[in-house]
Amino acid sequence: MLCFSSFLPTVVWEPKLFINAERQQYIVMKKDDIIKDYQEYILSTYTRTPAVFVKGKGMQLTDIHDKKYLDFFPGWGVNNVGHCHPKVMSAVRDQVNKLIHIPNNFYHPQQVKLAREIIYQSFPGKLFFCNSGAEGCESAIKFARAYGRGQRYEIISMNKSFHGRTLGALSATGQAQYQEGFHPLPEGFKTVDFNDIGAVKKALTEKTVAIMLELVQGEGGIHIATRDYVDSLRALCDEKDLLLIFDEVQTGMGRTGEMFAYKHYSVIPDVMVLAKALGGGLPIGAIVVKKDKADVFKPGMHASTFGGSPLVCKAALGVFKAIQSDKMLVNCQKMGLYIIEQVEGLKNQIDCIKDVRGLGLMIGIELNIPGAEIVEECFRLGLIINCTQGHILRFMPALNVTQKQVDKAINILKKSMTTVAGRKIINSVELEEG
Repeated sequence: MLCFSSFLPTVVWEPKLFINAERQQYIVMKKDDIIKDYQEYILSTYTRTPAVFVKGKGMQLTDIHDKKYLDFFPGWGVNNVGHCHPKVMSAVRDQVNKLIHIPNNFYHPQQVKLAREIIYQSFPGKLFFCNSGAEGCESAIKFARAYGRGQRYEIISMNKSFHGRTLGALSATGQAQYQEGFHPLPEGFKTVDFNDIGAVKKALTEKTVAIMLELVQGEGGIHIATRDYVDSLRALCDEKDLLLIFDEVQTGMGRTGEMFAYKHYSVIPDVMVLAKALGGGLPIGAIVVKKDKADVFKPGMHASTFGGSPLVCKAALGVFKAIQSDKMLVNCQKMGLYIIEQVEGLKNQIDCIKDVRGLGLMIGIELNIPGAEIVEECFRLGLIINCTQGHILRFMPALNVTQKQVDKAINILKKSMTTVAGRKIINSVELEEG
């Protein structure tokens, strides 16, 4: 006789409740089993922190041991409204009972509702929905090439930029370390120095069709485009009939204190790429194309099977509601200035801080020492942050972060920096004595 239980998985992922030592032993075994199974079944494309998270709420993550962490880099910039915001969860629960997926050769109301909201919050145009930032950048690249009609196809992007891991987006990314091992890359991409209009003009040819940039470089180390530079790019694009593409995958959805970072400038892009925080934790990407350019794409030229599904669009509408009803943009501006002020105060106490810069709640702390140990020490003390470019710490908390949470994070950062700096002094002394 067949026993159906023999076909069931042997690993039960939800930890059971035991008492004291027995429960603790079970949980430790469970964590080890999960990490072991990752090593067995998941491709090694990430360097993972040895923690297993089971719950998130607001600014807090909880691991399998029930340890709480203050998350100041939530979801790599995805959870702008915090983990599991009630308005996002309510939207998801409502939609999941009605319709999860439908192909894009049919209509459904949530997609057009979301498109109208994005256009209302940005500029007159039309949207294409996809699933991620990389896919959004690929869509923008394809759109630019279609705009060039086979005659123009070169795209100028910036050194230290990051546009994604797919081959087109990777080719536009101005960081060689991400491109190693994937050559030959697609042709038609040039990178020049950020905030240097002369370098852009020098790179122009008769084949140039677009200029692509992040207004605040995230992976590049929180470098902010100057107003004169952006104004000059817009004027150049208008003069040469080039598309100006803003990658707002990380800066969009309120991260800089405006719904979209371009609103800090007097310039509107021809194409804007969105993703990350747009879905409140669900995978969604989009490009917004200015209305006078929108007829470039024709039916059959581009597609995305899962792009703009009813579920993710409803979640994204919940994100807009959360940002607006909770007045998160005002809080983002206020708390961003407060964090910079607090870190500036630490510069007089801790020698390893070289600079602090940011826009809204997209903040970089540049160090004169490597940042990895500080990130690890912060994690040990219950604070999640990120390090990019080897020596730049990134703070990107949810837009509704409170002053109390900021104070706690700054306190942990101070302790961690002091510990790591002290450790380096001891190691230095031991090396000299040795």
